[in-house]
Amino acid sequence: MTVTAPEQETRQATPCAFVIFGVAGDLARRKLLPSLYELWVEGRLHEETAIVGVARRDYDDAKFRQEVAAALEEFHVPGCTQTAEWRSFQRTLHFAGFDLEDTDGYRRLYQRLSELSDDTRVERQAVFYLSVPPEVFPDVVDHLDEAGLTRRHATKDGTWPRIVVEKPFGRDLVSSRSLNDRLLASFDEECIYRIDHYLGKETVQNLLVFRFGNTIFESIWHRGSVDHVQITVAETLGVENRGRTYEQMGALRDILQNHIMQLIATVAMEPPSAFDGRHVRNERIKVIEALRPITEAEVAGDFVRAQYIENVVDGEPVKGYRQEENVAPNSATETFVAGKFHVDTWRWSGVPFYIRTGKRLASRVTEVSIHFNEPPMQLFRGLDDTPPRNVLAMRIQPDEGISLSIDAKRPGVTMALDSVQMDFSYAESFGGGSLADAYEALLLDVIHGDPMLFARSDMHDAAWVALTPVLDAWQDPTLGMLDYYPAGTWGPRAADELMKRDGRAWRAL
Repeated sequence: MTVTAPEQETRQATPCAFVIFGVAGDLARRKLLPSLYELWVEGRLHEETAIVGVARRDYDDAKFRQEVAAALEEFHVPGCTQTAEWRSFQRTLHFAGFDLEDTDGYRRLYQRLSELSDDTRVERQAVFYLSVPPEVFPDVVDHLDEAGLTRRHATKDGTWPRIVVEKPFGRDLVSSRSLNDRLLASFDEECIYRIDHYLGKETVQNLLVFRFGNTIFESIWHRGSVDHVQITVAETLGVENRGRTYEQMGALRDILQNHIMQLIATVAMEPPSAFDGRHVRNERIKVIEALRPITEAEVAGDFVRAQYIENVVDGEPVKGYRQEENVAPNSATETFVAGKFHVDTWRWSGVPFYIRTGKRLASRVTEVSIHFNEPPMQLFRGLDDTPPRNVLAMRIQPDEGISLSIDAKRPGVTMALDSVQMDFSYAESFGGGSLADAYEALLLDVIHGDPMLFARSDMHDAAWVALTPVLDAWQDPTLGMLDYYPAGTWGPRAADELMKRDGRAWRAL
C-alpha cells in the first residue's frame, strides 16, 4: 500500500504503459478509466505514462479519446472533459484494436508500445490489466508470451512487466492452481497482481491502523474479550446483466472465496513484523490456513445457501433470480450464503466468525462487527432494559466509518441503562469530501510495485482448500438444499436460525 502525502507527489511514479484488455467493457468505463484520470489529475502518474486500450473496435486514437471522454462524463464528474487536466490526460490515451484471439494483434501491440517511448522504457515497463472474462485469461497470457511481452523482456530487477487479473480466480482449487501455473510460466509471482477491490477500500485499509496503531483496541482483540465476529456483505441489486456469468459462480465463488476471506484475514491476522507487502501478506495467509476444516455435518448445520424470489420492494415488483435474463428457469445457483468459521489460532480459538452475503437484500452494506463478551459480573441483572453487548462496528460501505456501542446510565432519578454510540465518520472527520475509489489506490500500487493489497497464489489456494468441503457437500442435494427468500429482505429464516442455535442474532443493519 503506497503511503504518500498528496502535496509531496510530483509525478515521480515510474513511466509505464498501462494496457487495458477489454477497455470497452463496463469495468473499464466505470472504474479503471475514471481512476486513472483521477490519478493523473492528482499528479500521481508520470508524464510519460501511456494508457493503451485494447478491444475489438475499429477505433483510432482520436475516436478512443472520444469514448473515454464519454465514459468520464457519465461515470465520473460531468464537465471534467472541459478542463485543462483532461486536455493533458487525453494525450496519454492510445488504442490498439484487435480480437483477443488474433495473434498478429499482439505483435502489433508490441510494436505500438515500442513506438510510445524513444528509449523503449514504456515497452519494457508495461502493466497488462485483464478486464476480460476469466476463461480467456490463459489465452491472453499465451499470446502475450508469443509476442515477447512477458518476462523475456523484463527489466533487470525482475519487477516488470506486470499483469493484473480480476476475480473470480478459478472455480475451485484445481482450476485456481491451473491458472496460477499458467501465469507463473510467463510472469514472476512478484509481477502478478490478483486484484480484490475490497482491499483498496479506505475502511479495510484502516483496519490495520485501527488495530495496530491503537493499543487500547489491540489489547482486547482476542478470545478473552471477544464473543464472536460478524461479517456482512449485502447488496440490494440483483444480477443485473450478469446472469450468464453469475450462473457459473454463485454467491460463494463471487463474494465468499475472495472478499469475505480477505476480511476475515485482515480482522484476525497477527501484527506483522514490518509494514510491507511480504510481511502483511504472510500474516494474512496464516489466518486462512488456520481455518478449522469443515466437516460434512458442519456444512449441513452451519451453512445456508438460498436464492431470491420475486417480491414487491418499495411498491415496485422485483423479479426473482430465475426470472433474470440468461438465468436457467430451474437454476440451483445460490444468491445468498451464510455460514460459520473458526480460526484455530491462540488468539481466536473458540471465537466463531459468522458471515453472510447475498443479492437483493434489504440494504446495501458491508460491515465487520466485533461483539465483545458480557461483563463477568452482572451487576445490573435485575434491570428491565439491560442493554446488549458492547459492539465495535466497522462500516466498509456505504457511510464509511467506525462505531462503538457502550453502556451508559440514562438521565433520571432511577437506575436505567441504555446503549449509546461513539461514531467516527470518514466524511465528517476528513473534510466532508467523498473517498477515493478503491481502484485508485490499487492501480497506483500496481504502478509502484507495491503488492500489499493483492493476494498471493498461496492465499487463493488456502481459501479454496477451506471452501472445498462446502462445495463438495453441496453436490449432495440433501446437504446442498436450496432455500429461498423474498427480494428486499435479509435472507432466509435458516440464516437467523443458524445464529439463534448459538444464542446469538445478526446485528440489525
